Amino acid sequence: MSQENVEIVGQIVDAFNRRDLADTTRQFDPEIEWTPAGPAAVERSVYRGLDEVSEALAAGWEAWELFQLEEREVRDLGDSALWLGRAQLRGDASQVEVDQEFAVHFLFAQGRVARMHGYLSWQDALEAAGLGE
Repeated sequence: MSQENVEIVGQIVDAFNRRDLADTTRQFDPEIEWTPAGPAAVERSVYRGLDEVSEALAAGWEAWELFQLEEREVRDLGDSALWLGRAQLRGDASQVEVDQEFAVHFLFAQGRVARMHGYLSWQDALEAAGLGE
């Protein structure tokens, strides 16, 4: 099942980069909980439920003219997967550009994403996942 989780994470990131909300959220549990990091936290620090998460994703895409995730690796952690990469953003109104480390820890339950937690550094994400390096 864990290799399937890694593939699901890849599909989610690909859909996110295409700004395809239906595909991005297709594998999300209806009761998903998302704790975004930095620029993805548009209105609150935690979003609960598919509706709130979907609205937050759409708001983030609206606020950022460019919001692309570039994958470096995905670590299979059994019932979770850790995505490590970079976030490249450009503000819609401000045109301010950001290019930085970014990570997301995806936790799965019954084959669906139950929780996502974003991090602004790989080290923070690795430590939170119990993989401090």
